[in-house]
Amino acid sequence: MAIKVGDKIPSAKMKHKTDSGIEEVTTEDLFGGKKVVIFALPGAFTPTCSAKHLPGFVAHAADIKSKGVDTIACVSVNDAFVMDAWGKDQGVGDAVLMLADGNCEFSDALGLSFDASGFGMGKRSQRYALVAEDGVVTVLNLEEPGAFEVSNAESVLKAL
Repeated sequence: MAIKVGDKIPSAKMKHKTDSGIEEVTTEDLFGGKKVVIFALPGAFTPTCSAKHLPGFVAHAADIKSKGVDTIACVSVNDAFVMDAWGKDQGVGDAVLMLADGNCEFSDALGLSFDASGFGMGKRSQRYALVAEDGVVTVLNLEEPGAFEVSNAESVLKAL
């Protein structure tokens, strides 16, 4: 069952590459006592994700954070090295936390994964953006398959 507005973010772990190595990020640490925007996408370096989704959040990061958001994070079912390389390629800097959901643990826990094996991509995250306050979902903008209309940075800004 997919997460919905009013639900608590379930416990899961993701990875983040730093200068000192790969760090584990728990949902408890990420969301606890904070206002967080997470947007997820099917894959790093893929066309819509690279041309529109991630760049929009980078461009609007200051506006989003001015609404009281502590962290903006991008999640994809890729490894931490890929997410780090993609962040560097996109000039993310510290505007967006690049999180790897390599084993699809977070996406599965939210009920927002799908099987893209037919495209040779294995299990992936659906495209969405959510806002959570102290771990409780207050906004969930879930895209229809193949769409990019409601999970963009502009839609999140309007919802904040």
